[in-house]
Amino acid sequence: MLKRDRSSVVGSKRHGSSVVLKRHRSSVVELLPHDVVELILEKLPVKPLLRLKSVSKRWKSTIESHRFKERQFICRKQSRGIDVLFVSLGDDEARGMRIVLGSSIVSTVRFPTSCTVFCHGSCDGLLCLYSLNDPSFVVNPATRWHQSFPLSSYRELIFDRLKIKGALDITCAKLGFGRDKVRGTYKPVWLYNSSEYGLENITTCEVFDFSTNAWRFLHQASLYRILGDHYPVYLDGSLYWFTECEETKVLSFDLHTETFQVISKTPFPHVLDPLGFTMCILDNRLCVSETNWPTQVIWSFDSSGGMEPWKKLCSIDLTETISLYGKAVSRLFPIAILDKTKLLLHSRSYLQPAVIYDLQTKSYGVLFTPTTRGSSAFYSQSLFSALSN
Repeated sequence: MLKRDRSSVVGSKRHGSSVVLKRHRSSVVELLPHDVVELILEKLPVKPLLRLKSVSKRWKSTIESHRFKERQFICRKQSRGIDVLFVSLGDDEARGMRIVLGSSIVSTVRFPTSCTVFCHGSCDGLLCLYSLNDPSFVVNPATRWHQSFPLSSYRELIFDRLKIKGALDITCAKLGFGRDKVRGTYKPVWLYNSSEYGLENITTCEVFDFSTNAWRFLHQASLYRILGDHYPVYLDGSLYWFTECEETKVLSFDLHTETFQVISKTPFPHVLDPLGFTMCILDNRLCVSETNWPTQVIWSFDSSGGMEPWKKLCSIDLTETISLYGKAVSRLFPIAILDKTKLLLHSRSYLQPAVIYDLQTKSYGVLFTPTTRGSSAFYSQSLFSALSN
């Protein structure tokens, strides 16, 4: 009896001290000005912030506010730089991967969806996955938030053409995804050449509106045909495509004004092989990559560059990849610059390794070899959703 009573007393003391400690912590937090609390919170990663929403109604309101999400995202990018996700689109469970490369992390993410493609890179920590047969998704890998959106009219045009001419005649356009910087709204965008589908305009543009959950056609699309095999890329409020002209140009689409304009000729105006070049975002700059075997050159765009806006970022010797892949590689797709000097490149062929090219030593190394179908995307964690206020 004495032992039981003593343990009971000890237990009550422990419980009491725990209550006192919690009260002490809460009182310390309450003593801090809320703007100081916000400055502390915005420096935290996403996962701790999701847990801290339960501390109080005020903290929950703060963390869920659009202003806080923007500040936290900026803080995250400044402190950590760009990370990389290998997005697994296969049916098999992807093997978990987490590689630390200086200040950057490369990791694997898998989504239980039937989507087969995803848009180039990410936008504010959001990935857009799509398919021509099933509803598409916008996903936040950090919070696991996701939102589906329906198929566009473009899907019906493709299937009608398949019935008439067969699969060999189909060149499917690629979906673009970005953010209207003024309104803060996110927009999936289809831009495709009209004549291939029996339409009268030069191009047709469809934009999805999350507020109405519906696609709409733009009255005025691009006056230039585009290269449909290429992925559009998003940067700073605009989407970008290559034009299908005698001299290849870069076409921009302002997601706020919803207008198209040509911003520049490419640094390689006469292209013999349209598949020999690609567009990407590196170090927060619009870049284009040109392959002329055995060399691949990457150019960076500088709008303040005057008559010569394209600056050569690097030149890569592709013969060195033979030892990595066991065969000659015709081109590699630039994904991101990590830790300031490491360029991540990935072959679009499934199950082939992603490689790191050191911009200083001009040497290669295998970063990882995927175990399932998918590809890599540059990425920064965020609290955003496509339906954020």
